Amino acid sequence: MKMKELSGLDAAFLFLETPKMPMHIGGVSIIQGSLQFDDFREFVQDRLHIVDKLTQKLAMVPMSLDRPCWVDDPDFDLSLHLHKVTLPRPGGWKDLRNLASSLFSQQLNRERPLWEFIFVEGIDSIAQVPKGSVALISKLHHCGFDGKSGADLMSMLFDVSPKPQSVSPAQPKIREPISGSVGLITKSIYHFLTRPVKLPGLLWDTGKSALKAVSLSRIQGVTSPTMPFSAAKTSFNDTVEAGRVWNSAILDIKRVKTLRKAVQGATLNDVILAICAGALRRYLLEKNELPDKPLVAMIPVSTRTTEEKNDMGNQVFAMYVGLATDLDDPIKRLEKIHINTVIGKLYQDVTAAKGLMGYAELIPFGLASVAAELYTRAGIAKLHKPFFNVIITNVPGAQMPLYIAGHKLIAHMGAAPIFDGMGLIMPIYSYNGSISISPTSALNLMPDLDNFTQYISESVNELEKAVQQKMRNAAVLKKFLEQN
Repeated sequence: MKMKELSGLDAAFLFLETPKMPMHIGGVSIIQGSLQFDDFREFVQDRLHIVDKLTQKLAMVPMSLDRPCWVDDPDFDLSLHLHKVTLPRPGGWKDLRNLASSLFSQQLNRERPLWEFIFVEGIDSIAQVPKGSVALISKLHHCGFDGKSGADLMSMLFDVSPKPQSVSPAQPKIREPISGSVGLITKSIYHFLTRPVKLPGLLWDTGKSALKAVSLSRIQGVTSPTMPFSAAKTSFNDTVEAGRVWNSAILDIKRVKTLRKAVQGATLNDVILAICAGALRRYLLEKNELPDKPLVAMIPVSTRTTEEKNDMGNQVFAMYVGLATDLDDPIKRLEKIHINTVIGKLYQDVTAAKGLMGYAELIPFGLASVAAELYTRAGIAKLHKPFFNVIITNVPGAQMPLYIAGHKLIAHMGAAPIFDGMGLIMPIYSYNGSISISPTSALNLMPDLDNFTQYISESVNELEKAVQQKMRNAAVLKKFLEQN
């Protein structure tokens, strides 16, 4: 198989990675029934060929002259990627999240394909989870998968019925020899000479985008969008240490959708952002750390086309949204967030997101690696305003039951990496009538992440109570007007 080079954005997750900043995504899945590890292993073995990245590793270019390439691993061994763990009794939620936190703290081995599945038995004391069920903790390096392609991987592993669908057997691969140092360096020189040719086209596209943005703000009167470096600093916008903390809150999707009625035009995503904003506001208020300025969330937006649905790698664009955490009223907060997301989407549409991503292709890999290492070692994140305060990434999943090896998926909760200056990420995943919000942080920044996770559920209660009161007031007003 021909070697495929990492894109500039994919490569960013390699040079950002350090022992204290592992760059993998993944999550925790709860699977109903007594699925046996040997059956799970056989199931994965039969489907490995569906996703090339599962049997490919990185070939590094000498002296980091260029971005690495994906190559087939001639020594692939599935046993190095599947592990079995049994929780200590009583096997409750606390035990599972502590295990997940520990596993998410550890880097993947770059000498082999960049993924692991940890099969967890003994989860016998988790509310609403039948005894004998198992958990599956997944880790996938972000240089090979983004949230959307990770979800596509899950859809390849899971079936829509208890009976596993038949999968075409793997076809023999024609394995090309991995290029030696001379071949990789020659290829790197070619890229070094040809990549600048793309610059004029990128500059032209950027110029057109800038003119469209000016038209929106000056001619059409649309408020400028939230920009990076406009966020105030918080306690979780600091340098991170190695230990991770992870937790998850699971909400009923119908309940959350009902809350959209409070604001005309509000989307499900707006409500989710408002729920996260409410939890962030309360968390910082209790610490007397709530900034006067609203917190800013970075929202990754997929740029995949229909044809790119099953492509792995990262194809995302960053949208910045003010979370209105300076507003006490939860409905006014939702209204402001809705306005901010509408403005963000308007500017996203005119800025040619895919074109702007092309600049990442021009950055020399070795230079970027050195710069990232210097940034971390010097603790530069402490010296400037945050790019943004938090990442909130929303990945829609299947709204029907899914099955793995004939066993039902009860829930899936996401996990994603953090880095210096950005010590809180909140992956959102919807599945079969529920929404999981799964904050991940560093132990040195948010040792009380469990409290914050509880505030997510309480933020829903707060918003729901305000919406119900608004609806009652509207009903009373309508009745009064009809009588008079």
